Amino acid sequence: MAPLRFCANLSWLFSELPDFSQRMYAAASAGFQAVEAAWLYDCDLQELQRAREATGLELVLINTPPGDLKAGDLGLGALPGRQAEFRQGLDLALKYARALDCKRIHLMAGRVPVGSDRTSVAKEMEAIFVQNLNYAADVLSKEGITGLIEPINTRITDPRYFLDTPHQAAAILEKVGKPNIKLQMDVFHWQIMDGNLTQNIQKYMPIIGHVQIAQVPGRNEPDSAGELNYSYLFNTLENHRYQGYIGCEYKPLGNTKEGLGWFKDYCTHSK
Repeated sequence: MAPLRFCANLSWLFSELPDFSQRMYAAASAGFQAVEAAWLYDCDLQELQRAREATGLELVLINTPPGDLKAGDLGLGALPGRQAEFRQGLDLALKYARALDCKRIHLMAGRVPVGSDRTSVAKEMEAIFVQNLNYAADVLSKEGITGLIEPINTRITDPRYFLDTPHQAAAILEKVGKPNIKLQMDVFHWQIMDGNLTQNIQKYMPIIGHVQIAQVPGRNEPDSAGELNYSYLFNTLENHRYQGYIGCEYKPLGNTKEGLGWFKDYCTHSK
């Protein structure tokens, strides 16, 4: 049985260092062979290319641009009247993905507009999301890139995020029906919204294209105190022969490197 593969999320890990290029070197030094990040668009692309080539790291995943963060945006994929901006953001994500040989892009759904009732706008937002995902699927297929959609919990992290459960995401993916648009499973969000992780992993494994981890409820290292038994969850993913990367998207309790005991233990025991 092949061991699981982990990638460091540089938007969360090694934040002791000021820029993503330095974090790449730190991740490689810590034993990671791959990294991911949310938004790299403020970084110099050539500098990122040099760091990736020098370290030999694989860039596994980036997100589409969030829109105007100061105005409350967190993705544009399902937002009414923002389709042109979504496509512009996708073009920018593709520019970085091509340059950095990244094969996965998280297509962010976005938030329910302020003042709108979630129930009353759900059908319109879903229809727009499906339309944008179909457009993205066609564009990404020409590049050999997989698009991902990620449910984000609305109980702790973001009360207005449109896509909040694996079941909602799976229903949308069924309507899209494109093999290169898949489900991003963030264990932290899934546990908070639905629990039942063993059954949900089994049910949705055929459409899962990426996994991310953090402990619940603090969103810290997977071996920190909390609700989840990650030894069991890693075994579950192994038993289902999950072949993709697992993104380490958590808040280190202290220094990132000092909190990587769980990672070193797994790598040692899986040899």
